Amino acid sequence: MKRKTLAAAFATLLFTTGAAVASEAPKLPAQSWTFSGMFGTFERSDLQRGFQVYKQICSSCHAAHLLAYRNLTDIGFTPQQVTDIAADFEVEDGPNDEGEMFIRKAVAADRFVKPFPNEAASRAANNGAYPPDLSLMTKARIGGPDYVYALLTGYKEEPPAGFALMEGMHYNEYFAGHQVAMAPPLSEGAVDYADGTTATVEQMAKDVVTFLSWAAEPEMEARKRLGVKVMIFLVVLTALLFALKRKIWSDVH
Repeated sequence: MKRKTLAAAFATLLFTTGAAVASEAPKLPAQSWTFSGMFGTFERSDLQRGFQVYKQICSSCHAAHLLAYRNLTDIGFTPQQVTDIAADFEVEDGPNDEGEMFIRKAVAADRFVKPFPNEAASRAANNGAYPPDLSLMTKARIGGPDYVYALLTGYKEEPPAGFALMEGMHYNEYFAGHQVAMAPPLSEGAVDYADGTTATVEQMAKDVVTFLSWAAEPEMEARKRLGVKVMIFLVVLTALLFALKRKIWSDVH
């Protein structure tokens, strides 16, 4: 009985704490995404710009290790472009014929190279904070793409009056507790888009969130196409069955 009472109390504490955090978080601004809805799709130009933002800015701290370079052909890059992108990175391989590990250039079959060899090295380089892997980030956070976009654009140079900001932290309107160790990653003109698009903070945030949404759910478009086909099939089947039922029962009536 005592154990059940303690378990119930602990569960209540978790629930009330989670509810309190949720109530303190400001409402996320709803964004318009091309991939939303039953017929939503990923714009390849958005995805390629988003990958550019990830590669040039985010990948210095955050991994996306569930992706392989060859997956980039799915967002419009040619096999040669993917080969060139992968060749910018190095991976450890082996053992060779002498039983030793060696370093080689990455190839299309390799997964995205992590910025740090392990968690300890990552924390040491980021003042104790651990930058999470971004492969599933838009599915791992409540609010999904809207939350990640709000986080990237929600930094304020100065916290509100009376807010005690800890040393080394940055104020963010949408982060839980409003204090985040990550400095604002985006700034005007931080990347030079290959297609000439103006690199505003909002544009870069939207592009990289689109890329991360694809990374988290690369099968989304195929799933939606299949869903539409299934719905059409079910509608046709229902109509045929209804017609058959009327035909069978026509003599009775």
